[in-house]
Formats: sequence, C-alpha cells, structure tokens
Amino acid sequence: PRKGFWVPVCLVLMSLPMLIPWNVVGAMWNIFALPDIGLLGYTLNHVLGINYDMTQDPIAAWFTIITMDVWHWTSLVVLLSYAGLVSIPEAYYQAAKIDGASNWSVFRFIQLPKMKNVLTIAILLRFMDSFNIYTEPFVLTGGGPGNSTTLLSIDLVKIALGQF
Repeated sequence: PRKGFWVPVCLVLMSLPMLIPWNVVGAMWNIFALPDIGLLGYTLNHVLGINYDMTQDPIAAWFTIITMDVWHWTSLVVLLSYAGLVSIPEAYYQAAKIDGASNWSVFRFIQLPKMKNVLTIAILLRFMDSFNIYTEPFVLTGGGPGNSTTLLSIDLVKIALGQF
C-alpha cells in the first residue's frame, strides 16, 4: 500500500459516510432520490431519460435502498481492507520485486491470500448488518410503495409496537 500525505486524507474522506447517523442518511437519500427535486431522481428522469420514481416503483425503491446502504457502509470494508494491506510485512513485497513479479502476481499470490481472513470478516459483518437494517429504509420509504420494501426488521417493529 502507498504511504504519504494523501493516504490519511483519503481514509478520512472515505470514512465520512460511516460517521453520519442512520436516520440522517435515510432523510438525505429521501431528498436525494425524489424524482422531481432530488439530484438522483432528476438526473435519471430528465438527463438520462430513465423513468425513475422510488415513491411509485418497487424496483426503483429497492435500487435506492441498496445503493444507499452500499454508499453508507462501503467505508467499513475499505478501512478493514486497508488495515489488512498495511499488516502484510514488507519482506513479501521485496521478495516479489526481486523475483520480478508483476502487479497482478503480487495481488494474486501475496495480497489476496494474506487478506483472506480480513475480507471474510468484512463480508460477514456486512452480511450480519444487512439483517439489522431498519432506520434507513424506514425513513427512506416507510416500507413502501405498498409493502414492497418492508424488511423483516420493519415488520418486527410494527408487530412489537402493535402488541403494546
């Protein structure tokens, strides 16, 4: 991995979405994806000519939820991956340089095998977190249009609050 002035700057910029609270992310993307005034909705509808309305189309609502979740939590995977790359000893890179290994060979035979555990943990964390998602989709769509984006967590909260 590279070292220098721009590495911490890039890491801080990459981690900014992860620092935003869940309800703010949902509200932000709700405004961002509105078909008439939101930047995403306006661009898709008027500039690219794609019929996009997350308030009416279930596919567009799912697309928006998935894009929002990926945007919000990609930072975690990037930070874990960078930590895994930094933890690889420099001796491996020096040996590969002496052997005349290409960048692809260094990635395939040194970095990827050494980062297997870190990437597994990152994938498992994201997989487990995908079952915990509640606030962002609830603020973004409220489970709609209709019940198309009602997740298990939203149903469980509705059932729990309805019984009390």
